[in-house]
Amino acid sequence: MGFRFHGWQKQPGLKTLHDMVDKTLSFVFEHFDYKTIGAGRTDAKVSSQKYILQLFTNEEIIAIDFIESFNKNVPGDLKALSIKPCALKYNLIGAPKLKTYHYYFSFGEKQHPYAAPFMVGYTENLDIEAMKKAALLFQGKHFFNKYCCKPSAQTKFYREINTCEIIENKILQANFFPKKTYVLAIKGSGFLRYQIRYTMAVLLEVGRGNMTLTNIKNSLQENNDKKPWSFIAASSGLHLFDIELLD
Repeated sequence: MGFRFHGWQKQPGLKTLHDMVDKTLSFVFEHFDYKTIGAGRTDAKVSSQKYILQLFTNEEIIAIDFIESFNKNVPGDLKALSIKPCALKYNLIGAPKLKTYHYYFSFGEKQHPYAAPFMVGYTENLDIEAMKKAALLFQGKHFFNKYCCKPSAQTKFYREINTCEIIENKILQANFFPKKTYVLAIKGSGFLRYQIRYTMAVLLEVGRGNMTLTNIKNSLQENNDKKPWSFIAASSGLHLFDIELLD
């Protein structure tokens, strides 16, 4: 769970997942002679069902003992699933990978407060069928200038989305969730900063009747106005669902 954290990357004065992992490793190893690198950044309050990090250490690690010790000492928000050796020169950050993100949401009623760390509840009624059609427009190669926050001069906006769809949520379940919930599922090799939250925000505008499919098509063209949208979806509904290493 990432709801209690300010994302993965270490930040002065803030509670981050990277900082918590390193503190736990220091306790397990009883020294600080190691280094960890994550597979990528996450926003504050964003959770990950699967995440990969690279650990550099000079001591031998017995997988079963290490995982047991790590899970015993790390807070309940985190859990180590597996560990395996890799080449010293392996570059996790630069390695080709596919990431699948899920954005969980409900609408039409005030959801139970316990659901807040897992999904966003919209009290108004939404045209979910229109949102489903709109989501499919993001599949393929497009220009995502309007779906990025504070890009650098080197940012590449032309990117490919392998899949993008809204489906009924049968994946994440709890007895305090509304009877019917939904998930925006997006898969791609790389995403811009806030890209998925901007995407979700635009889909919500379609569901509210404030935006059309033509508006979305135009926003993904090379000749769009290059300005990011003025609205963005909350971070708490976003989950990094899976990372698949391709090499």
